[in-house]
Amino acid sequence: MNEIINQTKQGKIIGKAAKAGAVLFTLWAVLHLWVGFEGIHQYLTSGAPGLWNMLTGGSAAPRETFQHATNGMTANAQAHLILNFCIDVAGYGVLGLVVGYLIWFRGSWIAYFLGLIIIGIADLAFLFSMVTPGIIELNAGTLGGPVIWILACIITPLGLPKFDKSASF
Repeated sequence: MNEIINQTKQGKIIGKAAKAGAVLFTLWAVLHLWVGFEGIHQYLTSGAPGLWNMLTGGSAAPRETFQHATNGMTANAQAHLILNFCIDVAGYGVLGLVVGYLIWFRGSWIAYFLGLIIIGIADLAFLFSMVTPGIIELNAGTLGGPVIWILACIITPLGLPKFDKSASF
């Protein structure tokens, strides 16, 4: 599985498993960039109701029974808070792209640990605070991110070069 498929300028060998992990981190990133773009789209076209429809639908917050704010100021504040959340999620997507790039081209353990820890905090917080309690709808998109992240975390180190304590990006 750790067949040589790339060598960095420093002579480090990057195996297929690391390349597969980089692809998974990149796929994770694209899913999260989509959340940011969809959040901006909903904000511009539907305001708070459209944004809430993105973040509800679970068993504890069905869209049909969710009551949207009727006060303009409250709806505006909610729209901006959710828009900010969506853009933050897209920011994690950008981090995922950087992690994927650095693993693919440099075999970077530092990038791997950033993906493991920082992306892990974001994804697991979402999973356990939004999906598990039934706030957001459980579907391929909401479960796919954490599954892709777990697979990336398991597969990637199998193809990374030997760990070097003095490693750089």
